[in-house]
Amino acid sequence: MKPVFVKTQNYHAFQNALKSLNGRGAEECVFVVVDGEPGLGKTTILSRWAAENSCLYMRAKTEWSAPWFMGELLDEVRVPQPHRHEARFKAALQALGERALLADQMGQQFAVVIDEADHVSSKKKVIETMRDLADLSGVPFILVGMGKIRDNLTKFPQIASRVSAPVRFTTATQSDVEYFLAEKCEVPVASCLASFVLRATGGYNREIKEAIQSIERFGLRVAPADADLGLTLREMAGQHLINDRKSGYPIKVPGAEGLAA
Repeated sequence: MKPVFVKTQNYHAFQNALKSLNGRGAEECVFVVVDGEPGLGKTTILSRWAAENSCLYMRAKTEWSAPWFMGELLDEVRVPQPHRHEARFKAALQALGERALLADQMGQQFAVVIDEADHVSSKKKVIETMRDLADLSGVPFILVGMGKIRDNLTKFPQIASRVSAPVRFTTATQSDVEYFLAEKCEVPVASCLASFVLRATGGYNREIKEAIQSIERFGLRVAPADADLGLTLREMAGQHLINDRKSGYPIKVPGAEGLAA
């Protein structure tokens, strides 16, 4: 599989949210919520974006408290941790401000990405600590989770009102799958096989990558009859593609009877 980062519709939706954040009217709207089911590429996209822009990328823990979160934040910015909570907050605030200023000078956008934020989105003290840091530093906080964040934040109107750009990741489209295959697969793939990949995987990135590995294993042994057209559904009939996400049973490329149906 080619080590290529594929910019799907979800990537572009996230980029649009960042543009909305930059053009926000209210300065206190410094939260972005990114949610969606597991396997849609949230962690891949957000961690890559954070690395490219020298942003902080943190993973929330189930037992996170406000002091624990603050301690990990100071570790991430490589600042010694004072003993008193007030001093730790001021140190974190100063470090975030300095990083934001440096990013601005370099033409980049600095933010704090909190992955697995479902773990803390209902914890008032943790969320309010993030709000205080975001409000006072002007640094956006991007909360990433699996669909519970926005519901949980409704319990805290002062937080929910600060969400400038919610983003919901969705399953891949046909064009996403074709783009995935064209960019990452070592074997050319015909649109008929790409359509079955979409149907079999349900449009989940994890399964699409597994399907690419199966296609490559077969296609590197048995070259497509038409290299320009790519490996077809008929040529790969009967081959194992992926295991079903829910049942775990193998999904095979349909044979002649399946093609007729």
